[in-house]
Amino acid sequence: MRERRLRGGVNGSSLTRWLFVLPALAVVVCLLIYPLVSTVIYSFTNKTLIRTDFDPVGFENYIRILTDEDFFQAFGNTILWTIGSLLGQIVVGFVGALCLNRIKSRVGKNLFRICAIIPWAFPAIAIAMTWKWMLNGIQGFIPSLLMQLGITDGMVQFLSDPDLVLPTLMMVNIWFGAPLILVNVYAALQTIPQDQYEAAQIDGASGWQSFRHITAPHIRIVVGLLVVLRTVWVFNNFDIIFMMTAGGPAGSSTTMPIYIYNMGWTGRMVGRASAASILLLLFLVLLCILYFSVIRHWEKEEK
Repeated sequence: MRERRLRGGVNGSSLTRWLFVLPALAVVVCLLIYPLVSTVIYSFTNKTLIRTDFDPVGFENYIRILTDEDFFQAFGNTILWTIGSLLGQIVVGFVGALCLNRIKSRVGKNLFRICAIIPWAFPAIAIAMTWKWMLNGIQGFIPSLLMQLGITDGMVQFLSDPDLVLPTLMMVNIWFGAPLILVNVYAALQTIPQDQYEAAQIDGASGWQSFRHITAPHIRIVVGLLVVLRTVWVFNNFDIIFMMTAGGPAGSSTTMPIYIYNMGWTGRMVGRASAASILLLLFLVLLCILYFSVIRHWEKEEK
Protein backbone atom coordinates (compact mmCIF):
# COMPACT_ATOMS: atom_id res chain seq x y z
CA MET A 1 0.00 0.00 0.00
CA ARG A 2 2.78 2.39 0.93
CA GLU A 3 4.62 1.62 -2.28
CA ARG A 4 1.48 2.35 -4.26
CA ARG A 5 1.06 5.72 -2.53
CA LEU A 6 4.64 6.69 -3.24
CA ARG A 7 4.28 5.67 -6.84
CA GLY A 8 1.06 7.58 -7.16
CA GLY A 9 2.46 10.61 -5.38
CA VAL A 10 5.59 10.83 -7.49
CA ASN A 11 4.54 9.48 -10.86
CA GLY A 12 0.81 9.93 -10.82
CA SER A 13 0.40 13.48 -9.48
CA SER A 14 -0.12 16.04 -12.24
CA LEU A 15 0.99 18.78 -9.85
CA THR A 16 4.36 17.07 -9.36
CA ARG A 17 4.83 16.76 -13.11
CA TRP A 18 4.14 20.45 -13.62
CA LEU A 19 6.58 21.35 -10.86
CA PHE A 20 9.32 19.48 -12.70
CA VAL A 21 8.42 21.02 -16.07
CA LEU A 22 7.82 24.56 -14.79
CA PRO A 23 11.49 25.76 -14.73
CA ALA A 24 12.11 24.68 -18.31
CA LEU A 25 8.73 26.10 -19.37
CA ALA A 26 9.57 29.44 -17.75
CA VAL A 27 12.86 29.60 -19.65
CA VAL A 28 11.11 28.86 -22.95
CA VAL A 29 8.45 31.50 -22.30
CA CYS A 30 10.96 34.16 -21.27
CA LEU A 31 13.59 33.53 -23.94
CA LEU A 32 11.50 32.38 -26.91
CA ILE A 33 7.75 32.92 -26.75
CA TYR A 34 7.70 36.42 -25.24
CA PRO A 35 10.28 37.93 -27.66
CA LEU A 36 8.55 36.28 -30.62
CA VAL A 37 5.08 37.48 -29.65
CA SER A 38 6.31 41.00 -28.86
CA THR A 39 8.15 41.19 -32.20
CA VAL A 40 5.01 40.14 -34.08
CA ILE A 41 2.96 42.77 -32.22
CA TYR A 42 5.52 45.54 -32.77
CA SER A 43 5.69 44.74 -36.48
CA PHE A 44 2.11 46.03 -36.85
CA THR A 45 2.80 49.26 -34.96
CA ASN A 46 4.81 52.46 -35.38
CA LYS A 47 6.86 51.82 -32.26
CA THR A 48 10.19 53.64 -32.02
CA LEU A 49 12.96 53.99 -29.46
CA ILE A 50 12.23 57.69 -29.12
CA ARG A 51 8.66 57.54 -27.80
CA THR A 52 7.07 55.17 -25.33
CA ASP A 53 3.62 55.27 -26.92
CA PHE A 54 2.80 53.71 -30.28
CA ASP A 55 -0.21 53.08 -32.50
CA PRO A 56 -1.21 50.20 -34.79
CA VAL A 57 -0.44 50.76 -38.47
CA GLY A 58 -1.53 47.43 -39.96
CA PHE A 59 0.72 46.14 -42.76
CA GLU A 60 2.37 49.50 -43.40
CA ASN A 61 5.74 48.36 -42.06
CA TYR A 62 5.72 45.26 -44.26
CA ILE A 63 4.79 47.31 -47.33
CA ARG A 64 7.60 49.77 -46.70
CA ILE A 65 10.10 46.98 -46.14
CA LEU A 66 9.09 45.17 -49.34
CA THR A 67 9.40 48.40 -51.35
CA ASP A 68 12.80 49.33 -49.90
CA GLU A 69 15.75 48.84 -52.27
CA ASP A 70 18.13 48.48 -49.33
CA PHE A 71 16.09 45.51 -48.09
CA PHE A 72 16.49 43.64 -51.36
CA GLN A 73 20.20 44.48 -51.51
CA ALA A 74 20.65 43.17 -47.96
CA PHE A 75 18.58 40.07 -48.73
CA GLY A 76 20.58 39.37 -51.88
CA ASN A 77 23.85 39.81 -49.98
CA THR A 78 22.56 37.41 -47.32
CA ILE A 79 21.71 34.77 -49.91
CA LEU A 80 25.16 35.04 -51.50
CA TRP A 81 26.85 35.10 -48.09
CA THR A 82 24.94 32.01 -46.93
CA ILE A 83 25.40 29.95 -50.10
CA GLY A 84 29.09 30.79 -50.46
CA SER A 85 29.91 30.24 -46.80
CA LEU A 86 27.87 27.04 -46.56
CA LEU A 87 29.29 25.44 -49.69
CA GLY A 88 32.82 26.34 -48.67
CA GLN A 89 32.38 25.01 -45.14
CA ILE A 90 30.88 21.74 -46.39
CA VAL A 91 33.61 21.16 -48.99
CA VAL A 92 36.51 22.05 -46.67
CA GLY A 93 35.03 20.23 -43.69
CA PHE A 94 34.10 17.15 -45.71
CA VAL A 95 37.50 16.86 -47.36
CA GLY A 96 39.19 17.44 -44.01
CA ALA A 97 37.11 14.69 -42.39
CA LEU A 98 37.98 12.24 -45.16
CA CYS A 99 41.68 13.09 -44.79
CA LEU A 100 41.50 12.73 -41.02
CA ASN A 101 39.77 9.37 -41.41
CA ARG A 102 42.70 8.08 -43.50
CA ILE A 103 45.39 9.07 -40.99
CA LYS A 104 46.61 5.93 -39.20
CA SER A 105 48.86 7.57 -36.60
CA ARG A 106 47.10 8.44 -33.35
CA VAL A 107 49.50 11.33 -32.76
CA GLY A 108 48.77 12.65 -36.24
CA LYS A 109 45.03 12.44 -35.69
CA ASN A 110 45.23 14.26 -32.36
CA LEU A 111 47.41 16.98 -33.88
CA PHE A 112 44.99 17.35 -36.80
CA ARG A 113 42.04 17.68 -34.40
CA ILE A 114 43.80 20.30 -32.30
CA CYS A 115 44.61 22.38 -35.38
CA ALA A 116 41.04 21.99 -36.66
CA ILE A 117 39.37 23.40 -33.53
CA ILE A 118 41.65 26.45 -33.26
CA PRO A 119 39.02 28.76 -34.87
CA TRP A 120 36.52 27.68 -32.19
CA ALA A 121 38.95 28.31 -29.33
CA PHE A 122 38.80 32.11 -29.62
CA PRO A 123 35.89 34.55 -29.25
CA ALA A 124 34.40 36.07 -32.37
CA ILE A 125 35.76 39.54 -31.60
CA ALA A 126 39.34 38.22 -31.46
CA ILE A 127 38.88 36.40 -34.76
CA ALA A 128 37.30 39.41 -36.47
CA MET A 129 39.95 41.87 -35.26
CA THR A 130 42.79 39.52 -36.20
CA TRP A 131 41.50 39.00 -39.74
CA LYS A 132 40.75 42.72 -40.07
CA TRP A 133 44.37 43.48 -39.17
CA MET A 134 45.75 40.86 -41.59
CA LEU A 135 43.52 42.06 -44.45
CA ASN A 136 44.02 45.77 -43.83
CA GLY A 137 44.60 47.57 -47.13
CA ILE A 138 47.24 49.94 -45.73
CA GLN A 139 49.71 47.69 -43.91
CA GLY A 140 47.93 44.35 -43.62
CA PHE A 141 49.98 41.17 -43.64
CA ILE A 142 48.16 39.42 -46.49
CA PRO A 143 48.04 42.37 -48.96
CA SER A 144 51.72 43.12 -48.17
CA LEU A 145 52.70 39.48 -48.75
CA LEU A 146 50.83 39.32 -52.06
CA MET A 147 52.55 42.50 -53.25
CA GLN A 148 56.02 41.33 -52.15
CA LEU A 149 55.54 38.02 -53.97
CA GLY A 150 54.63 39.91 -57.14
CA ILE A 151 51.13 38.47 -57.30
CA THR A 152 49.55 41.93 -57.11
CA ASP A 153 50.82 45.35 -58.20
CA GLY A 154 49.68 47.10 -55.05
CA MET A 155 47.93 46.67 -51.74
CA VAL A 156 44.67 44.83 -52.37
CA GLN A 157 41.74 46.45 -50.58
CA PHE A 158 40.00 43.28 -49.43
CA LEU A 159 37.66 45.08 -47.02
CA SER A 160 37.22 48.34 -48.95
CA ASP A 161 36.58 47.08 -52.48
CA PRO A 162 32.84 46.46 -53.05
CA ASP A 163 33.67 43.55 -55.38
CA LEU A 164 36.02 41.84 -52.91
CA VAL A 165 34.50 42.47 -49.50
CA LEU A 166 31.77 39.81 -49.55
CA PRO A 167 33.99 37.01 -50.94
CA THR A 168 36.62 37.96 -48.35
CA LEU A 169 34.11 37.70 -45.51
CA MET A 170 32.97 34.33 -46.91
CA MET A 171 36.58 33.12 -46.76
CA VAL A 172 36.84 34.13 -43.10
CA ASN A 173 33.54 32.45 -42.30
CA ILE A 174 34.61 29.26 -44.11
CA TRP A 175 37.80 29.19 -42.03
CA PHE A 176 35.72 29.67 -38.90
CA GLY A 177 32.87 27.22 -39.60
CA ALA A 178 34.54 24.34 -41.47
CA PRO A 179 35.89 22.66 -38.28
CA LEU A 180 32.33 22.04 -37.07
CA ILE A 181 31.53 20.18 -40.29
CA LEU A 182 34.84 18.32 -40.06
CA VAL A 183 34.31 17.06 -36.51
CA ASN A 184 30.73 15.93 -37.08
CA VAL A 185 31.39 14.26 -40.44
CA TYR A 186 34.42 12.50 -38.99
CA ALA A 187 32.28 11.20 -36.11
CA ALA A 188 29.74 9.92 -38.64
CA LEU A 189 32.47 8.19 -40.62
CA GLN A 190 33.46 6.22 -37.52
CA THR A 191 30.01 4.59 -37.42
CA ILE A 192 30.35 2.99 -40.88
CA PRO A 193 31.08 -0.77 -40.62
CA GLN A 194 34.49 -1.48 -42.10
CA ASP A 195 33.40 -4.88 -43.37
CA GLN A 196 31.26 -3.14 -45.98
CA TYR A 197 34.36 -1.51 -47.45
CA GLU A 198 36.18 -4.84 -47.38
CA ALA A 199 33.30 -6.56 -49.18
CA ALA A 200 33.21 -3.77 -51.79
CA GLN A 201 36.93 -4.07 -52.31
CA ILE A 202 36.64 -7.84 -52.83
CA ASP A 203 33.87 -7.24 -55.38
CA GLY A 204 36.19 -4.92 -57.28
CA ALA A 205 34.45 -1.62 -56.45
CA SER A 206 36.41 1.54 -57.14
CA GLY A 207 37.01 4.25 -54.54
CA TRP A 208 34.28 6.40 -56.04
CA GLN A 209 31.78 3.52 -56.03
CA SER A 210 32.59 2.77 -52.37
CA PHE A 211 32.05 6.41 -51.50
CA ARG A 212 28.81 6.64 -53.47
CA HIS A 213 27.19 3.43 -52.24
CA ILE A 214 28.65 3.09 -48.72
CA THR A 215 30.01 6.37 -47.35
CA ALA A 216 27.44 8.81 -48.70
CA PRO A 217 24.30 6.87 -47.62
CA HIS A 218 25.65 6.46 -44.08
CA ILE A 219 26.51 10.10 -43.48
CA ARG A 220 23.97 12.00 -45.58
CA ILE A 221 21.49 12.47 -42.71
CA VAL A 222 24.24 13.89 -40.49
CA VAL A 223 25.35 16.19 -43.28
CA GLY A 224 21.73 17.19 -43.92
CA LEU A 225 21.21 18.18 -40.29
CA LEU A 226 24.49 20.10 -40.33
CA VAL A 227 23.32 21.96 -43.44
CA VAL A 228 20.10 22.94 -41.67
CA LEU A 229 21.92 24.19 -38.57
CA ARG A 230 24.64 26.01 -40.48
CA THR A 231 22.10 27.61 -42.83
CA VAL A 232 20.23 29.15 -39.90
CA TRP A 233 23.44 30.18 -38.12
CA VAL A 234 25.14 31.66 -41.19
CA PHE A 235 21.97 33.41 -42.34
CA ASN A 236 21.70 35.10 -38.93
CA ASN A 237 25.42 35.73 -38.52
CA PHE A 238 26.08 39.24 -37.29
CA ASP A 239 29.26 39.55 -35.25
CA ILE A 240 31.99 38.77 -37.79
CA ILE A 241 30.56 41.00 -40.55
CA PHE A 242 29.69 43.85 -38.21
CA MET A 243 33.10 43.92 -36.50
CA MET A 244 35.04 43.67 -39.77
CA THR A 245 33.09 45.97 -42.11
CA ALA A 246 29.89 47.09 -40.32
CA GLY A 247 28.10 46.36 -43.60
CA GLY A 248 30.30 48.58 -45.76
CA PRO A 249 31.52 49.82 -48.07
CA ALA A 250 28.27 51.44 -49.27
CA GLY A 251 26.17 48.47 -48.16
CA SER A 252 28.21 45.93 -50.14
CA SER A 253 28.41 43.60 -47.14
CA THR A 254 25.16 44.55 -45.42
CA THR A 255 23.23 41.39 -44.65
CA MET A 256 19.78 41.04 -43.14
CA PRO A 257 20.90 41.00 -39.47
CA ILE A 258 22.91 44.21 -40.01
CA TYR A 259 20.04 45.76 -41.96
CA ILE A 260 17.65 45.01 -39.10
CA TYR A 261 20.17 46.29 -36.54
CA ASN A 262 20.67 49.57 -38.41
CA MET A 263 16.95 50.08 -38.78
CA GLY A 264 16.10 49.22 -35.19
CA TRP A 265 18.99 50.83 -33.29
CA THR A 266 20.49 53.44 -35.62
CA GLY A 267 17.19 54.44 -37.20
CA ARG A 268 15.19 53.87 -33.97
CA MET A 269 12.36 52.31 -36.03
CA VAL A 270 11.53 49.28 -33.91
CA GLY A 271 8.24 48.52 -35.68
CA ARG A 272 9.82 48.37 -39.10
CA ALA A 273 12.80 46.38 -37.82
CA SER A 274 10.36 43.91 -36.24
CA ALA A 275 8.59 43.51 -39.58
CA ALA A 276 11.92 42.74 -41.29
CA SER A 277 12.69 40.20 -38.55
CA ILE A 278 9.37 38.43 -39.10
CA LEU A 279 9.98 38.27 -42.86
CA LEU A 280 13.40 36.76 -42.18
CA LEU A 281 11.86 34.24 -39.79
CA LEU A 282 9.22 33.17 -42.31
CA PHE A 283 11.87 32.65 -44.99
CA LEU A 284 14.00 30.50 -42.69
CA VAL A 285 10.97 28.47 -41.57
CA LEU A 286 10.08 27.69 -45.18
CA LEU A 287 13.69 26.80 -45.92
CA CYS A 288 13.86 24.47 -42.91
CA ILE A 289 10.61 22.77 -43.96
CA LEU A 290 12.20 22.07 -47.36
CA TYR A 291 15.36 20.74 -45.72
CA PHE A 292 13.50 18.47 -43.31
CA SER A 293 11.30 17.08 -46.06
CA VAL A 294 14.45 15.95 -47.90
CA ILE A 295 15.92 14.47 -44.70
CA ARG A 296 12.65 12.66 -43.97
CA HIS A 297 12.75 11.18 -47.48
CA TRP A 298 16.28 9.89 -46.81
CA GLU A 299 15.17 8.32 -43.53
CA LYS A 300 12.33 6.49 -45.30
CA GLU A 301 14.77 5.17 -47.89
CA GLU A 302 16.97 3.72 -45.15
CA LYS A 303 14.02 1.87 -43.65
